[in-house]
Amino acid sequence: MNKIQYYLWGLPVLLGLILLNINPDKPSEERVTLEDYQRAEQFLGANTSQLVYGMISNETWLDDGRLIYRTSIPGGNEYMLADPADGSKNRAFDHNRLAKNLSNVTGKELDPHDLSLRNFKIAQEDNLLSYDLQGKRYQTDLGSYRTTEIDQLRNENEHLSPDGRWAAYIKEHNLWVRNTETNEHLQLTNDGQEHYGYATNNAGWIRSEMPVLKWSPGSDKIATFRHDGRGVGEMYLYNTKVGHPDLEQWKYPLPGDSLIFRIERVVIHLDQEPRVVRLKMPPDPHRSTISDHVADWDGTFLDVQWSRDGKQLAFVSSSRNHQVAQLRVADPYTGEMQDVLREENDTYFESGYHEVSWRLLKETGEVIWFSERSNWGHLYLYDLQTGKLKHQITKGNWRVLNLLHVDPENRRIYFTGSNREEGNPYYHYLYRINMDGTGLVNLTPENRRHNILFSGSREYFLDTYSTPVVPPVSVIRNLEGNVVTKLEKADITALEEQGWVPPVPFRVKARDGKTDLYGLMYKPTRFDDAKKYPVLNYLYPGPQTGSVGSRSFRSSRSDKQSLAELGFIIVEVDALGTPGRSKSFHDAWYGNMGDNGIPDQIAMIRQLADRHPWMDTTRVGIWGHSGGGFASTGAILRYPDFYKVAVSGAGNHDNRNYEDDWGEKWHGLLVDQETWQHEEGLPYAQGDNYDSQANQLLAGNLKGKLLIAHGMMDSNVHPTNTLLVVDALIREEKDFDMLVFPNAGHGFGNSRYFMKRRWDYFVEHLKGVEPPAEFMFGDNIR
Repeated sequence: MNKIQYYLWGLPVLLGLILLNINPDKPSEERVTLEDYQRAEQFLGANTSQLVYGMISNETWLDDGRLIYRTSIPGGNEYMLADPADGSKNRAFDHNRLAKNLSNVTGKELDPHDLSLRNFKIAQEDNLLSYDLQGKRYQTDLGSYRTTEIDQLRNENEHLSPDGRWAAYIKEHNLWVRNTETNEHLQLTNDGQEHYGYATNNAGWIRSEMPVLKWSPGSDKIATFRHDGRGVGEMYLYNTKVGHPDLEQWKYPLPGDSLIFRIERVVIHLDQEPRVVRLKMPPDPHRSTISDHVADWDGTFLDVQWSRDGKQLAFVSSSRNHQVAQLRVADPYTGEMQDVLREENDTYFESGYHEVSWRLLKETGEVIWFSERSNWGHLYLYDLQTGKLKHQITKGNWRVLNLLHVDPENRRIYFTGSNREEGNPYYHYLYRINMDGTGLVNLTPENRRHNILFSGSREYFLDTYSTPVVPPVSVIRNLEGNVVTKLEKADITALEEQGWVPPVPFRVKARDGKTDLYGLMYKPTRFDDAKKYPVLNYLYPGPQTGSVGSRSFRSSRSDKQSLAELGFIIVEVDALGTPGRSKSFHDAWYGNMGDNGIPDQIAMIRQLADRHPWMDTTRVGIWGHSGGGFASTGAILRYPDFYKVAVSGAGNHDNRNYEDDWGEKWHGLLVDQETWQHEEGLPYAQGDNYDSQANQLLAGNLKGKLLIAHGMMDSNVHPTNTLLVVDALIREEKDFDMLVFPNAGHGFGNSRYFMKRRWDYFVEHLKGVEPPAEFMFGDNIR
């Protein structure tokens, strides 16, 4: 047989094999069907949360020491009232009677087990329950269930005084208060002007009409500032509509700007005629020790504390680069200042985990100070007058997280901590210790992640504890840690009957081969260990938080299990450079923000693949949003031979185009360096120390598939961050995919449209099959 005869003879066999291979009736492990998508949808939170009973929310400690909360039940929710004094727990009210009477008042039919009531108060002497519902406040007599609308809610941008008498608000750049009893309005300042107003709530990346201030305990003084934005650069956005677009323009400082926001600290007195006392000091940079804003979510002025008698004001002035923290005490009547203590750091100073954890103790002439100077977050006791260290309160290779309560009479401190108990270092516990450093006690011994909420009297605390795989238990404990009231134990039976499986915790080594990292893996519920699965890496690089998020129980963690149902292995890990561990762990890539912990992500995937042969490291994808959008694009550009597909949403791809506080804290101040190493003629290279983190400078490295997306009305991460990368990719003549949301802000990451596009993109480009075109999410998925 000659060669031609040989090939002709073999051709039918070859064609037969090919036809057999593409036979649509033959099942293939790479097929992704409509049924797969529909099953994946069932693992989203909108569908799983209603199958967990005994989860509590809306927890509110009442003035009389009782706790009211909402708990999930089959078919909805109900409100419970617990009294730790006698250990009782009962329904807070008759839900049917309240809903019926409330429906009559509102004119809307209300489901008794789908009530969204908030801000409870109970007047125990006359059994009156007051609460907020849909923008109004109501009162129900729990004897007769007669329900009335008692008044309109305060404006959402008003800041209430501790005694509830005053509501502070901003009008025409000045601070005003409204008497909540008489509705009379009083102007407190009169020289505010545009870009130079009082209590202004603008950090550039976030803005609000809520004033930023701290009321004194007696409700007679306000600590706030005059916010100086004069000369600060501006940011611009425009919407999409028929006709001329609307321009949005506001102050938004960037790293390296010569002028950023400054705050001129003042105290405003309300006791007689309103008067303003200006503290005798230069303006501070718009900085805090715990956030990239000087305000908490409710407008509370961060790093500011009044003494209990309101006669002394303490605060921390932070340097622009966050490396210097100066504790100061002011006389609120004269504005005279005293510097107490100063802490400097080569990277950045933080005063706690997610909450400010220093405390003024005027009565004893002391201050409790938080520091990571020993490489672990600990508490120190200082003399308030001399600024000298008296002694270290907590110590060891573990960390204080947040200082929750100080009992000066009994000289005791209550705080959350981690890394001390055996097991997962991200589990949080409540501890008590004496101020002299003796008597350290773990009040929450279960090896779980404990969430703590103290009562107003500080006699009791609510403790809800769980893990990612163990559902929560909620109890009330006393200050000895003893359980006085058992509240709820979550039941996930219905969830498991629907096929739910928990994520799989794992531990690997970081890039250094020594440091333990902790993460979660998500496998398909129809997992087959004989198959090879492509790998998807979710990440949020920090530095202010990590990829995994809370180690508390969740019935759904975004769409990670859903993606697993489409035939992927999903992995996430808290890499070096994220908080909650030691200072050196957190500082791992300070000044090199382009690192983003990606070497640890790669090390994690390779180690897991060594353990699990069903993980296919030739098909690895990555995705993230915001900082994760920055990191996922950076990953496919810096490691193009490892990551084959990336989906990137709303990334801050060059932090010279993101707000000043972020970059200057984590990457350092922008420094012009003529000799800075960068490729000659590279588009957008600036020749400064921020070139090393800029994704657009790496556009020429793209090999795989990249879907990059942004909302064009994103006032947090400006769209130019993504457009810089897009422009560079075009210059490099690279194929990529882009998705623009014309009128969307920053939070489109889990919108139904983008989520489906993300699923489709990984199915098509990592599994190599066509996604089902006919799939659409149900109406409950927003």
